[in-house]
Amino acid sequence: VDPDILFQNLFIYVIPGVCRFWRRRLGMTVRFSHVGSFRFCYSTRGTPGGAPSLLLLHGFSANKDMWLPVVQFLPQQLHVVCLDLPGHDGTSRHQTDDFSIEGQVSRIHQSLFDVGLKHFHLIGTSMGGNLAGVYAARFPQDLCSVSLVCPAGLEPPEDTEFVKRLREMEVQKQQNQDLSAESIALIPTTVPQLQDMLDLCSPVFVLQMMKGLLQNRLPHNPFYRHLFECISTEGSRHSLQENLGHITVPVQVVWGQQDQVLHVSGASVIAAALPHSQVALLDDCGHSVALERPRKLASVICSFLSTQEVTNRDVEKKKSC
Repeated sequence: VDPDILFQNLFIYVIPGVCRFWRRRLGMTVRFSHVGSFRFCYSTRGTPGGAPSLLLLHGFSANKDMWLPVVQFLPQQLHVVCLDLPGHDGTSRHQTDDFSIEGQVSRIHQSLFDVGLKHFHLIGTSMGGNLAGVYAARFPQDLCSVSLVCPAGLEPPEDTEFVKRLREMEVQKQQNQDLSAESIALIPTTVPQLQDMLDLCSPVFVLQMMKGLLQNRLPHNPFYRHLFECISTEGSRHSLQENLGHITVPVQVVWGQQDQVLHVSGASVIAAALPHSQVALLDDCGHSVALERPRKLASVICSFLSTQEVTNRDVEKKKSC
């Protein structure tokens, strides 16, 4: 990981003005889509054309701007849409909404007509990777292909320490033990807890930036805890794995070799279920691939799209013979 690149990218989580400046510099425009009383917020660049559009889904408690480091390395001619997932940033947060994986997938599907996406390449990371995989299983007619970046929703052969601790907390909860004082690593309430989260996700952060990030996150922690409970239920926890057999579109898997949140062995689970999937394991990279290796991530995605384009062209040639 280049520390300078990572340090620069981390500012998008601390200073909102940096996001606005970066979006303008990259030609990204913030727009809104309405389905009844529900509002989706997204940023977009370009218009649908010959190449497939890209729809990017962020991870738990992040937002659309986490993709800016990657967008800067994507070809200008590509139509790119970065979505705020339900309850995040500019998208509606209704406490009565269904925040399960299936519920979020249904919401995303409802928004796409207004967003202007018809046949596109879907990219998701972490929780967004779980959503992307389940979306591919549910709505294959919408997609040309899908990229799963360190996706949640699997039962890998090995667990990280983070997942082991979550399992311990689940057992304690089943035993009716009081977990009100327990901290979920991805929902910090103090600077030391935030440091623990960053040690999991991003290796470089200075104290002043941590304090700023914590102040930005604290008001949203009740929702993050509610969301975490929704996606950790029996019906959502392994949604991706349960739907792998229903995915028919071409699949790419990207995973950081040093991921401390979701073990890289999850890639082997997808490869076993989908033998034709393309797997890219990135050295010197943890869970936050879009922040740690944005240029490399953009490169492997574009290479995958090029491969699919050649394959589709060959299929069309055979049909015409």
